[in-house]
Amino acid sequence: MLHPTPAGLFCPIGNFYVDPVRPVGHALITHGHSDHARAGHGSVLATRQTLDIMRIRYGEDFTGSEQAAGWGEEIVIDGVKVMFKPAGHVLGSAQILIEKDGLRIVVSGDYKRGVDPTCAPFEPIPCDVFITEATFGLPVFHHPDPKTEIEKLFTSLEQFPERSHLVGAYALGKAQRVIRLIRDGGYSEPIYIHGALARLCDYYQSQGIELGDIRPATIEKSKPAEFAGAVVVGPPSAFQDRWARRFNEPLISFASGWMMVRQRAKQGGVELPLVVSDHCDWPELLMTIEEIAPQQVWVTHGREEALVRWCELKGIPARPLHLVGYEDEGD
Repeated sequence: MLHPTPAGLFCPIGNFYVDPVRPVGHALITHGHSDHARAGHGSVLATRQTLDIMRIRYGEDFTGSEQAAGWGEEIVIDGVKVMFKPAGHVLGSAQILIEKDGLRIVVSGDYKRGVDPTCAPFEPIPCDVFITEATFGLPVFHHPDPKTEIEKLFTSLEQFPERSHLVGAYALGKAQRVIRLIRDGGYSEPIYIHGALARLCDYYQSQGIELGDIRPATIEKSKPAEFAGAVVVGPPSAFQDRWARRFNEPLISFASGWMMVRQRAKQGGVELPLVVSDHCDWPELLMTIEEIAPQQVWVTHGREEALVRWCELKGIPARPLHLVGYEDEGD
């Protein structure tokens, strides 16, 4: 019913792909990150929020036709039942249940189990085959409470009130979550954002996600000293160019699960690493598999071998899919 191909996971009975990495006729999309949601498909079935996000990122003509799936809505495609359930990764992110003749397969997409007010929480789905991501699928990855990580930012703001604190965060999901974490920590000052975040932040707020007073970080029209002690959020790529050097004694931070790897932080010139991830860590991956109790586990886009081995030791048949084209835009 579902098998890997060079274009992605393919359902020949329903003639559709899930998160294909190249343009196809019929695509089911789990969420709006660019490694899962590509433009150019003939038709796209996804949640309303994911479709909106794809339009923001790719333009009005991102697909030939579109269909919005409501949470828990049963949709039949050539005799195959599909259903979208929250994945807890970013706004609109979904797991996809694919069912026919009593066989239930769940494609997790990217997901996390932690509390995040910027998206609907993950819902475990009973199934026969669970296709899970494994971005942080190694025992070394135990992510701390994101609230304690944001407290590091507050401590730095107190210690270095003259420095602009530039927080690198991916444009979709991570940036909005970091802003919300800062707000929930009691910070009420304006937060400045790079222009690349503006439309997505506006969309999140239109969906009822409160981000507080956010303003454009346009220092061309002001003096760098006016940003002393300010929090500036932008895509990590922007902090490697001249834009970041215009701020007042910029202190570079980066919110990512990969900040557990000190070498990554050092190579990126990150002075204040914040371990905030939108993926499951190792204990959460194991907890999820045990909770769902599938008959088989397929592991994709991540550290596949360790999780496959754990499943085998637990007596759960498992296999790596070795799908290509999935990066870590939403880490």
